This record gives sequence, C-alpha cells and structure tokens, in this order.
Amino acid sequence: MIEFIAENLAPIMFLSLIVFMLVGYPVAFSLAANGLLFFVIGVELAPFSDSINLSWPLLNALPDRFWGVMSNDTLLAIPFFTFMGIVLEKSGMAEDLLDTIGQLFGPVRGGLAYAVIFVGALLAATTGVVAASVIAMGLISLPIMLRYGYDRRVASGVIAASGTLAQIIPPSLVLIVLADQLGRSVGDMYAGALIPGLVLTGLYMGYILLVSFLKRDAMPALPLEARTLGSGVTSLIVALAVAFAFAYAAHVMLSPTYGADADILGGTCGVAFIYVVALIDRATGLNRMSRLAQQVIIVLIPPLALIFLVLGTIFLGIATPTEGGAMGAVGALIMAGAKGRLSMEVIRSALTATTRLSAFVLFILIGARVFSLTFYGVNGHIWVEHLLTAMPGGETGFLIAVNALVFFLAFFLDFFELAFIIVPLLAPAADKLGIDLIWFGVLLGINMQTSFMHPPFGFALFYLRSVAPKIPYLDRLTGKMTPPVTTGQIYWGAVPFVCIQIVMVALTIMFPQMVMHYKGDGAVVDPNTIKIEVPGFGNTGGGLSLPGGLQLPSGNPLDGTKPADPLSAPPPSPPPANDLSAPPSFK
Repeated sequence: MIEFIAENLAPIMFLSLIVFMLVGYPVAFSLAANGLLFFVIGVELAPFSDSINLSWPLLNALPDRFWGVMSNDTLLAIPFFTFMGIVLEKSGMAEDLLDTIGQLFGPVRGGLAYAVIFVGALLAATTGVVAASVIAMGLISLPIMLRYGYDRRVASGVIAASGTLAQIIPPSLVLIVLADQLGRSVGDMYAGALIPGLVLTGLYMGYILLVSFLKRDAMPALPLEARTLGSGVTSLIVALAVAFAFAYAAHVMLSPTYGADADILGGTCGVAFIYVVALIDRATGLNRMSRLAQQVIIVLIPPLALIFLVLGTIFLGIATPTEGGAMGAVGALIMAGAKGRLSMEVIRSALTATTRLSAFVLFILIGARVFSLTFYGVNGHIWVEHLLTAMPGGETGFLIAVNALVFFLAFFLDFFELAFIIVPLLAPAADKLGIDLIWFGVLLGINMQTSFMHPPFGFALFYLRSVAPKIPYLDRLTGKMTPPVTTGQIYWGAVPFVCIQIVMVALTIMFPQMVMHYKGDGAVVDPNTIKIEVPGFGNTGGGLSLPGGLQLPSGNPLDGTKPADPLSAPPPSPPPANDLSAPPSFK
C-alpha cells in the first residue's frame, strides 16, 4: 500500500488540491499548504519510489523562488494597468463614451446594445480591468436600456459580455500572466490576441443584429426626444473625410524623411488636426460641425490616443509592456485632470484597488511556487505530460481535451487561479506536441474568458448583480415605476454569449493565422545560397591570413578540392650543423 501511494503521489497531490479549494480555503493558502504537506509526505516516502526526488535541503530553494516572483519585471505591468483602469473609471470616461456612442447609434434598432459593445471594446483597450468595465456600464447603460424597453435578459447579457472583452483585448491582465507562465513575450501575446479580440467583438454585434431581426420589440431604437445631441451624422462623415485627407497629405510630405514610419505619423497628424478643429469650433461658437460630430470627436479621440500611447508603443517596439503600462497610468492621470475629476480621493481609491489586486496576484504566485516545488519533486509534470500527450487524436485530441478541462474548471476558478495552477501543467505537453505557445496562450485566454460569464459563479455576473436594481424603483426621467432585474434574467442573458465564446474557441483552432500573424512574414533563406568557409583550408597563405593558417593541408574538402599530399612535397632543408672543432665563444 505504501509503495502504491509513493508511486502515485503526483495524482494524489493534484486531487488533494482540488479538495482543498472545494472546501473553501483561499487559493493562495491552499496551494502553499498542499505543497508543504506533500513535501513532508514525499520526503518520508522517497525510499519507496524512484520517482520521488525530495529531501529536506530542497526547502532552501524556496527563498530564491520567492525572490524570482517579486523581481519579475513583466508582472510589474499588472499594477500599472490596474491603476490606469481605475483612474479612467473614476474620471467619467465610460459615462461620456456611453452617452455619446449611444446617441450616435440611437436611431438604429438595438443601437444602445451596439454602443455598449463598442464602448466595452474601447474600455478593454484602455483599462484592461473587467470589474471596472462591467460596473461602469451597469451603472450607466442598464437604467437607460430598461427605461426605453429593452429586454432584461438581452440588456444584462450584453453588458456582462462586453465587460469581459477586457479579458482578451490588449492590454489584458490575463495575457500578461499567461505570457509570464508560458515564458513568452507579452508584446507577442498582445499582437496575437488583437485580431481574435476584434473578431469576438464582431460576433457579439452579429448576435445583436440577429436578435434585432428575430425579436423586434426586444431592442427598440432610441426615441427622438432622447437624442439630445440631435442629428448630424453627415457632418461627422465630412469631418472624418477631411481628417483622412489631411492625414494622407501629411503622409506624402513625411515619406521622404521618415520612410515606413510616415503612415503612423501622418495618421497622428490627421487625428490631431480634426481634434483641434472640433475644440476650436466648440469654443468659438462657430458650430460649423453638428453637436453630434463635435461630441463624438472630442470624446473619442483622447481614449484612442491613450490606446495608441500604450499599445502602439508596445507593438512598434518603442516600449516594453511595463513601460507602456507606466505611460498609460500617467496618461490616465492627465485625462482625469483635464476633465477636472482628479482628486486625492480618486488617487486613494485607485491605489487601494491596485494594491489589493497586486497582493492577491503575488500571494497566489508564491503559493504556486511552493506547490510546484513539491509537484515537480514527485515528477508530477511528467505524469501530466504523459497523460496529455497520450490523448487519442494527437494534437487535435489534446486541444479538445484541454479546452474542455479549462471550460469545466472555469465554473469554479477565476482566470488568475487557472493561469497559475493549470497553465504551467499544460504548457510542457503543448510544447512537446509542437504547438506554438503564443497561439496556445491566446486560445486559453479566450476559453478562460468564459470564467467571467459562467452561471452561477461568473464574476462579471456578480459585478452586474451588485449594481443592477434589486427592487422596483421610480425612473427619474419618465416618473414610471420600473421592475427590477432578477438574478435569473442575468444568468439567462449570459448563456448566448458563453456559446459565442465557445464558437470563438473553435474558430481560433480552425483559423490559427488569426493569432500566428504576430510572427510576421519573416525572411526566407535559400539553403543553396549558404556557403561555409572553414579557416585553415585556404591556399599557401592559410586560413586566418597568417602564414600556414592552421597548419592544415591546402584545399577545401567541402567543395571537393583535393588537398595537397604532404608526402609529395619536397623535404625541408636540414638545419646547418654546429661546428664543434673550436671552443665556444661567449662574446
């Protein structure tokens, strides 16, 4: 019996961890306690099994492993992006965006839902924090959608799903963690996740379009009296055309000097030009643009500029993700100050939330280091690798099994716990099967996104439940009593979007180039043009331009040249004999 336990200590340890977490212990402490407990057991059972490589001196490695966590520069981006997201939420950027984009899409059936998805993608690209996005849109958009007769399930589902876009659209916090756990570049992970994030946003909009045709009363258009900015889409189109023309002219002028960078600089000039024109038009009261065009330009460009400041500098190789996060935090402070909403209370609350999340991540990482020390000591990684690589179907079977496992575990674990516990066990098997780890990480990120949407434990559903009305309330504009949003409506509203995320997982597997574009075209090398020159096989001068080279025979055996036969060369002349007939002279 003891020999059986010793030989199967790895699966027993893994199952014990699941029991620890199901009992309700915090994840960080469950990992650490499980690791230390089985370390003691493993040391005692080591004589009974050759697969256990544990001894008491191995505990001396823990301080170095802890220091490796705390000195990780990549993870430093997490507090920066968290701070940026909280400051932007407090600055009222989400409120301005939702109001403006809602007015823009207002005349269209389902326009408010489109606006929520569009703003959710923008917030994801600026904040990277799911909680901030869901809570902001729940507080601002949900009352408006309920006021104008939106189906409660559709309204709650679209808000919760749009908030989770911060999970996969860069600068996502989970992509930072996945890149760290997979040992890959955060910049490559961001580049690989960009197109799948945009495709997922398009699928959400496609679902809203389908529902607007099938259930015409579920998402009515915004009534005329609610469109306070009036019409003016034509004016907006003209303003965008002028900005594009200015950008093209700047590109042509800058091309001789800046070359490939001229397109980015030209686009920047065009955006800055139309933004300044809109500000002047509003400040002077000329009103050459419509109010709608003014508002869209003035509200949209600052967050887009912040996105370029963060993601653009990372993709162009100007800044690392950590440096991009630092610039984003500074940019968020500047935007909040420009709106007159920067105060010590905003900074204090942002720092509090940032510290709480950073400490949460740090403790989970430290617990994971203790767990992995013991798990690797009992050859648990080899057990997992053999288990996964032996799946029927090869790479396809492995991907199906892994995604099914992650989808199931997402019912009980959030994405940080999945990234720190499950991903380090899956990565070696994926690497052995020849799977690109950036593509594998993006695929897991999309799958883990469902952890926010799973009824009944999805965190996005909890965030929305905390701000959705629980009792009937009096609408402040219409004066009508509005029924509450039930928990069941929130859960059922999330189900179609969970299905869409599963479809997105399948599309990513079927079309890997959506992610693999991060590698670029790459230079193609023709093996026939490769020439190898070996020093020392030259002519009489030798290989290294030194007399005799390496003192090897002349000729190159790689080109078929026959080396000279040293036996056929004339013998060297003997040195002169010493004259011994006279005594030596010491002068």
